[in-house]
Amino acid sequence: MPASCSFDAKRIVRPNIQKLVPYRCARDDYSEGILLDANENSYGPAFQVSITESKEGSGKLKIESQADDRQLHRYPDPFGREVKQRILKLRPSVPSVDNIFLGVGSDEVIDLLVRIICQPGKDAIMITPPTYGMYKVVASINDVDVVKVPLVVEGGSFQLDVDAVIETALGNSAIKIIWLCSPGNPTGTYLREDDVRKVLESGFTGLVVVDEAYVDFLRADKGESYARLVGDYPGLFVMQTMSKSFGLAGIRLGVGIGGSEIVSYLNNAKAPYSVSTLSLDVAKAALSDESVEKMRRVVADIAEQRDTYLIPELKKLPHVGGIIGGNDANFVLCRFVDSQGAASNKTAKELYEEMAENQGLVVRYRGSDYGCEGCLRVTVGTAEENKVVIDTMSRLLSQQ
Repeated sequence: MPASCSFDAKRIVRPNIQKLVPYRCARDDYSEGILLDANENSYGPAFQVSITESKEGSGKLKIESQADDRQLHRYPDPFGREVKQRILKLRPSVPSVDNIFLGVGSDEVIDLLVRIICQPGKDAIMITPPTYGMYKVVASINDVDVVKVPLVVEGGSFQLDVDAVIETALGNSAIKIIWLCSPGNPTGTYLREDDVRKVLESGFTGLVVVDEAYVDFLRADKGESYARLVGDYPGLFVMQTMSKSFGLAGIRLGVGIGGSEIVSYLNNAKAPYSVSTLSLDVAKAALSDESVEKMRRVVADIAEQRDTYLIPELKKLPHVGGIIGGNDANFVLCRFVDSQGAASNKTAKELYEEMAENQGLVVRYRGSDYGCEGCLRVTVGTAEENKVVIDTMSRLLSQQ
């Protein structure tokens, strides 16, 4: 991988970010003892504290606190060190905690990467449609151009057009970040490792980001997380999340794994104390050995529901043209067709709207995405929910 050595963080990170003196949090210095340095409320959280006048009638206040060990009246660890240690255990190939960044969901990680690397009005990112929509949204917010190199969609393969990606990246010096989604959203397809390595070894001097929100649903015989390559490729950055396999979308915790220098710049640019104590505590509990084992059992159940019930039953329905994509995630991409057998946005959208508005069943319409004409994306639910999906679709499609 000699070409990967051409990556130099200082060549792509904006000069003002390199010069940035980060805000220094009180907890950067000390976190134990009598803490009177951050203007916190030492009486504790209002909903856990009872303040009454003492029985002696001295006018003194008696404080009774029911505060638990979360210490919610204190600011959280700004770097989430305990959570990072447990992520290292989950992803043992990651070199150290210095290679891990925690954000408020993956969306904050996306936004910060664009802000620290791309010059507004000058630089660009590359995306490979169909893909996650926030890459484009964040670029637009930050006045950064978007260059599109579509995936190969023929036959529902949704793989990289590797030669086009490399040619475009090397031919446009404005491109500073290449966003790859694997397994993809909405494609559910794991990008082939040979292709990803070719991009990393192409001589591209920017950052290659692999978004792995759904990686835990990937079967071991098809591939594994690209986080294991971070130590080999300085220009690789991998994103993961607690929202999908761990079932913790509500705590908004995204994980970035990359070179220590890029992680350092992200830490400097992020807001202080951005990830809450509650989120960190829940994440730490979810990353315990017992909880990780439970996560893996749930993932196995979801995969079984996907492969042995939802996909086979969808294929039996009228007006279903097929299931496309790799099915490497916790959803399936189902293509609907008209009476002539042609992919039909009309059929898909009418079904989508009827189910959402009148049947109490909400899936996602993806027919407007490149290569996804006539498609609905259906999340794999519980066995009961999946049966409702099949029964409802069967009834409605039989009426067409």
